[in-house]
Amino acid sequence: MKDDILKVLLTQEQISARVAEMGAELAKDFCDKNPMFIGVLKGSFVFMSDLVRCTEIKCSLDFMSVSSYGRGTSTTGEVKINKDLGQDIAGRHIIIVEDILDSGITLNYLVGYLKNRQPESITLVALLDKPSRRRAPVNANLTGFQVPDEFVVGYGLDFAESYRNLPYIGVLKPEIYAM
Repeated sequence: MKDDILKVLLTQEQISARVAEMGAELAKDFCDKNPMFIGVLKGSFVFMSDLVRCTEIKCSLDFMSVSSYGRGTSTTGEVKINKDLGQDIAGRHIIIVEDILDSGITLNYLVGYLKNRQPESITLVALLDKPSRRRAPVNANLTGFQVPDEFVVGYGLDFAESYRNLPYIGVLKPEIYAM
């Protein structure tokens, strides 16, 4: 697996330090609001796990599975909800946790979808932001790192369901995903 990585973009230590800072910021902003963290599966699960442990406040968790990529490396433009929430969010402060904000198509759709359920607020948190690929008008309220337009994997991010378990974020060699 490591032989498929062109370079390490963000080390485990860099990620851990930034996630701790993000958790502290969220704890300060939501200290008395009992927010609901909503992880966008599958990519956000590692990040969300670390983030909520660094956000030392009362909160609840849920997950959604939303896709616009299929098995490819770029969005199809069509968003599909594979798993919806199991809880009512009306009147709640919602923190959507995403691994990477890329085209913005999925998150733009998801925010609109969730707004119809009348939450008190929606905050977008993304570990990675790739603004050069944005195709929809959406920005994260809190971002870990801005990354270049390269295909990244690790720390929950995948290519064809592999590489999620890498403890760092690396750039995948083009010959791996060009097959």
